Amino acid sequence: MIRDVVLAGLAGGGAGALAGLAVRAWLARMRRGALVPVGPCALLLAALWAVACVLVAAHRVPAVWLPAQLVLGVLVVAGSAVDLAVGRLPDALTGPAALAVLAALIPLPPLTLGAGLLGGVVLGGVLAAVHLAAPTALGAGDVKLAPSLGAPLAAAAWPAPVLAVVLACLGVLAVGLARPAQSVPFGPPLLVATWVILTVSLTGG
Repeated sequence: MIRDVVLAGLAGGGAGALAGLAVRAWLARMRRGALVPVGPCALLLAALWAVACVLVAAHRVPAVWLPAQLVLGVLVVAGSAVDLAVGRLPDALTGPAALAVLAALIPLPPLTLGAGLLGGVVLGGVLAAVHLAAPTALGAGDVKLAPSLGAPLAAAAWPAPVLAVVLACLGVLAVGLARPAQSVPFGPPLLVATWVILTVSLTGG
């Protein structure tokens, strides 16, 4: 079993590194995209994919969840990179992300998939209300990103979307306190929080 886990981690990490290079090229060609550093994209996606593959190989996460974890890993890297680089989440990213996440959730049982779809709509609606009330606090790109994150979170566990938003807010607050003169985008903390909460939820945490 240890051998299988190690091989899964190596395979996932290698594939993730190559996918990270592809993500960087995609962002550079994307309408309203950005030119971002190569190394962080490749290394971060390699780490996320390696963790996902190891957890499945170790039977800590059901294999049916692997497509969603891989797609979410791409979204974490792409969304964080472009938001940090140019301070926005372009429609050319958030639109395909929603379709990709939905496709990745199709292997799940119908009730679980239904819960995920409902969770995506609810999280999108909540963030849309916040955006309308305080446009400077939450961008339209974050609202368009929400369904792609709320769907896998709600499919894993109903409290997960709430926990992810709370964790993201704490992250923004911590960075804001450490660098009060710097504007902190909400997208990267929300993406990272989604990855963490989803992984913890799937492993039984």
